[in-house]
Amino acid sequence: MNNRANQLKAFERLLDIMDDLREKCPWDQKQTFQSLKHLTIEEVYELNDAISENNPTEIKKEIGDLLLHLVFYAKIGSETQLFDIEDVCNTLCEKLIYRHPHIYGNVEANDEKTVKENWEKLKLKEGNKSVLSGVPKSLPAIVKAYRIQDKVKGVGFDWDNKEDVWKKVEEELDEFKFEVSSNNFEKQEQEFGDVLFALINYARFCDIDPEEALNKTNNKFINRFTKMEDLIKKDSKQLGNLSLNELDVYWDIVKKLEKK
Repeated sequence: MNNRANQLKAFERLLDIMDDLREKCPWDQKQTFQSLKHLTIEEVYELNDAISENNPTEIKKEIGDLLLHLVFYAKIGSETQLFDIEDVCNTLCEKLIYRHPHIYGNVEANDEKTVKENWEKLKLKEGNKSVLSGVPKSLPAIVKAYRIQDKVKGVGFDWDNKEDVWKKVEEELDEFKFEVSSNNFEKQEQEFGDVLFALINYARFCDIDPEEALNKTNNKFINRFTKMEDLIKKDSKQLGNLSLNELDVYWDIVKKLEKK
């Protein structure tokens, strides 16, 4: 791997290229914070895909794409004299030093739990009105629920054990079933949300990332359904002309093939 001098040289090269693009490229010249926002989100998801697939080459590529966006934002900020890349890096460094007093101060924290608790307490001291103020509003709902639960855990607001959490899941399921039987859609929706929130909480106690778990299930279903379509085509049949029972037969065949 490169030494620190080469790493800094590579970063400086990226900054120089960003300057050139902003000055000479018609597309880059037009970009703003707002126009780049949705593209940045897309890059984050592409990085997530590369990590999920455990593909180092793609991970490296997607990190580069995301880094470009961060440098781009800093460049736009410098043009309006709001901030530049130096400000971004120094602000980050100061925050990391302040929030790691067990490294840069005299606080003791010998385990991850204590570190996270100290982190949340320090954020409140910085002026955050709520422990939950750092949870992005636009996060996907499952990720957001997990982060909310993890945040409040950091200040001690959490269940004692996963058995009690499962009891809560069952309680929410019963309430949802009751509202389904009462045919009240608004209440059904509310209780279904409570079921999901409780299940996500239980997943957290089992050290399961619910977003990742659901994503794997989605991919498994896509893979099986695609194979089922291929089998149906090989039999010179059309998917839309088959009954549910006939489709179930093909579905079972795919599952048996997977086991082999």
